Amino acid sequence: MQAMIFAAGLGTRLQQETAGKPKALVNIGGKTLLQRAIEKLQHEGVSKIVVNVHHFAPQVIAFIESKDWGIPVLISDESEKLLETGGGLKKAAPLFSKNQPILIYNVDILSNLDLNILKAEHQASGALATLVVRKRETQRYFKFDKQKNLVGWFNKKTGESKISRSEHFNEATEMAFSGIHIVQPEIFDMMPATDRFSIVQVYLEAAKTHQIKGFFDKSAMWMDVGKPAQLEDARKLFS
Repeated sequence: MQAMIFAAGLGTRLQQETAGKPKALVNIGGKTLLQRAIEKLQHEGVSKIVVNVHHFAPQVIAFIESKDWGIPVLISDESEKLLETGGGLKKAAPLFSKNQPILIYNVDILSNLDLNILKAEHQASGALATLVVRKRETQRYFKFDKQKNLVGWFNKKTGESKISRSEHFNEATEMAFSGIHIVQPEIFDMMPATDRFSIVQVYLEAAKTHQIKGFFDKSAMWMDVGKPAQLEDARKLFS
């Protein structure tokens, strides 16, 4: 399995932490977020990793080149323009094999999810993409039918909704996205011609005609350390 780590974000929620360095190089328990992400993916059998960079890109590139990771860790450079999640994946397409699924992992996520279980469920389902989701309080939710097919998206704060399959939308289960997903390379054929767009929009459009599945994660640990409070919680946990 090959993987991509989304590490190009500005890290604006972390304020002073990212004033002089990128979010990917924020330290928790003696290791940067990027190191923790790379080591997790490598430990779970990923054979190649692509990391996208933008904010303080030279720092991230230098950090990656300073270590022997045991597997290839390649750079997709977005220094000139931040491309969002969909555009970032699209730009990195030439770096991926066309015959393996691509695991996507946000650099600010800490999780003990067994990624091989995710891969096995994804491949068994025949889905175009599988999104790791959890039952937790948030503002934006994906909605899934009883077969865990994506049927839409809903923002509880604004009331905005985006419907992929209207016949199942109202009674669908609301789940919060975990920043981990796995896609087939065929996803590139469904991307818009523009260079900057969200992968969420691709999933919601694809779900009208293809299987976009949810993986309902119940693993013991999941943290979004792109938020200051959870960053401090993580530092206590890994101290």
